Amino acid sequence: MSVSGEAATRSALTRLRRRRDRIAKGVGLLRRKREALVGELFRIARPAIDARLEMTERATKAYDGLIDAMAMHGRQGLETLGWPIRDPRIEVRAAQVWGLPVSEIVDRPVLTRTLAASGTSPGSIGPAAAATVTQFEQLAEILLDAAPRESLLRRLGDALMRTSRQVNMLEQRLAPRTASQINTIQQRLDESEREDHVRLRHLVRRKATD
Repeated sequence: MSVSGEAATRSALTRLRRRRDRIAKGVGLLRRKREALVGELFRIARPAIDARLEMTERATKAYDGLIDAMAMHGRQGLETLGWPIRDPRIEVRAAQVWGLPVSEIVDRPVLTRTLAASGTSPGSIGPAAAATVTQFEQLAEILLDAAPRESLLRRLGDALMRTSRQVNMLEQRLAPRTASQINTIQQRLDESEREDHVRLRHLVRRKATD
């Protein structure tokens, strides 16, 4: 006779008890991992929220300024003022946080420039366009700085959900199922042992009367 594929034997009972211990150990490890992920999420959540608020504020100002600059120079005029186009090179390296692959910006150029550094005359560009250039360059700086943190935030969130699912599966499915199998096999072994004792007493009495 078997219980969910496990024979009602002493060896099966020992095997199930070992499985129960491994499940309990796995739950403990996953809980500690989940706590660490939550702590790391809280650590970077506030800087991420502040950066998002700053990005929203900078983007609003930049696009408001862009509307004013386009009203003065037109689309084609702004495209002409934007030359030459820059090709900023960013150095990135791979890293790990709690076993999660992430990217870190090792080196990047400074994007915010003065008009003199961009080779633009203040008289030819006008104050609206000059302010818009600065605002978009500052926005690009913030976006670059925030990119690794945003990527890490998403990976931590995914890892936290995955770890929580694993904990729930062990605690709510595997652990109860294994405990039920252990109890069932233990009960059947106890019943078998009682039956053996009864048969043994009968044999002893029979021999005594012979």
